[in-house]
Amino acid sequence: MASNISADLLIQLAKNRRSIYALDKDIPISTARITEIINDITLHTPSSFNSQTNRIVVLFGAEHEKLWDITIEVLRAKVPSDSFAVTEQKLNGFRAAAGTVLFFQDQTVIDNFAAKFTPYAAKFPHWATQSAAIQQYITWTALEAEGLGANLQHYDPLINEKVQEAWKLPSNWTLDAQLVFGGKVAEAREKVYQPLEERVKVFGA
Repeated sequence: MASNISADLLIQLAKNRRSIYALDKDIPISTARITEIINDITLHTPSSFNSQTNRIVVLFGAEHEKLWDITIEVLRAKVPSDSFAVTEQKLNGFRAAAGTVLFFQDQTVIDNFAAKFTPYAAKFPHWATQSAAIQQYITWTALEAEGLGANLQHYDPLINEKVQEAWKLPSNWTLDAQLVFGGKVAEAREKVYQPLEERVKVFGA
């Protein structure tokens, strides 16, 4: 089907998506709108063999704060006490945001597809990670497009067990990433780009 939307729109959205760390709870859209966006993205994120291995948990308000309280306590037991203040300050920065999207992979689905398509068995975990990354990127970009800021964190597997216990999640859901989002207090830092000549090669054009 022909579309009036050009690739320029997608590229502009990609340019706008940046890591924003200074976040607060003053968000420009409703939690219902955020949930709607995440639901649509979950439906339309591609996956190998249409395996649909991604699983999502969205935390707002006190539930979001509970996640970062858990993370602070887990890290307190692992980071040397004389350097924990820096870690705690960073984690409290995430806690000050409005919410977190937790991205999981369903290990049972991955294992079932690996058993069903044995020639590709070793590839299914890799393909699931690719699908997860696509969903994380689309979600991040979509929230940015709605005026929010966000940053992607990876405190798994340190917090996995506590997260599953706190929200009574299936044991076959494996935590992959945490997207922290909120109102923008400050913009992203300037980004330095490596020369394209070192990164892209074109033949036959």
